[in-house]
Amino acid sequence: MSSMDKKLKIAVIFGGRSGEHEVSLMSTKSVLAALDPEKYDVVQIGITHEGAWLSGENTLEALISGETESLEKVVLPPDPTQEGIYTLRDMSSRSETDGAEYVLLSTFDAIFPVMHGSYSEDGAMQGLLEMADVAYVGAGVVGSAVGMDKGIFKDVMIANGIPVVEGVLVSRSEIEADMAAVSEKVERLGYPVFVKPANMGSSVGVSKCDNRSSLSEGLMEAAQYDRRILIERGINAREIEISILGNENPEASMPGEVEPSREFYSYESKYVDGTSGLMIPAPISEELIERMREIAIKTYKAIDCAGMARVDFLLDKDDGKFYLNEVNTLPGFTEISMYPKLWEASGLPYPQLVDRLIELALERKEDRDRIKRRFN
Repeated sequence: MSSMDKKLKIAVIFGGRSGEHEVSLMSTKSVLAALDPEKYDVVQIGITHEGAWLSGENTLEALISGETESLEKVVLPPDPTQEGIYTLRDMSSRSETDGAEYVLLSTFDAIFPVMHGSYSEDGAMQGLLEMADVAYVGAGVVGSAVGMDKGIFKDVMIANGIPVVEGVLVSRSEIEADMAAVSEKVERLGYPVFVKPANMGSSVGVSKCDNRSSLSEGLMEAAQYDRRILIERGINAREIEISILGNENPEASMPGEVEPSREFYSYESKYVDGTSGLMIPAPISEELIERMREIAIKTYKAIDCAGMARVDFLLDKDDGKFYLNEVNTLPGFTEISMYPKLWEASGLPYPQLVDRLIELALERKEDRDRIKRRFN
């Protein structure tokens, strides 16, 4: 009997110490609704902005409201001999025990991290899950870290011959030491430019800058979210996105096009007012669709992704050239998110997509288990 023929225990982890904490909570609502109770027993684990791991009844609702007093603190040991999630409980009332000790709260078959941004999507969480030797949804440490760091990601794309927009990488310390020198370096790209924290998603901290004054403001804004900042030449672009699913043999969805309601696809238009439009399929030629799908899969493999990713392109309205913009290894899963919408339009509904991601997590763990851990 395969692992998917029996009812599975899935630990869904969400929240986190990231500027994308609230996006994670929104994504989690949708994922929890899609997990079929006939197939899965679900344990909810919420991580607060401060980094506390909590679990209990209605964990998601408690994190959303901020009323977490009823939840228990839990830990995931980075020790594969101690399987499961543990909670620290007062055992002093028991005659044979004095004080507190960690008690097993639940074991699980796989972890579904519905998390975005730093300490979540950047390889940090994946490192813990690898140490614990558990099955988990999504890319591993390398794919997550490279996909998250826009500076290193751009270098990897260049090394693989994948077209990217010209950019400049600067540090927060450079900005604080000499804003004028940084501005001069950036201005070689020409205005407008887009300023982005190197390690952040969901358009958090992103600014479009048309002059030195707005550039200074944008650099200071981005520096609040990361110590490294990427500045890219602005182009008059259409935004085309493709969803990827799989491990060793990934598949690409049909492409979709974002119609931003604001000047660019901002955090507000993605998650606050939800006013941006999505055109699925994107109105582009079949030849361009196939080329973008090929590049999307090449990109996915180049950074050793697994499970899923959303690959984003910029299509220049003026000359028709396209550029690889970024990869999201744990893309948004809200009801208005492009990743699940693209798969639904490609014939894979949301609940079946979640099933497939869990299958891929278990397959990846089986493959990892084949690695020899001792040298004789």
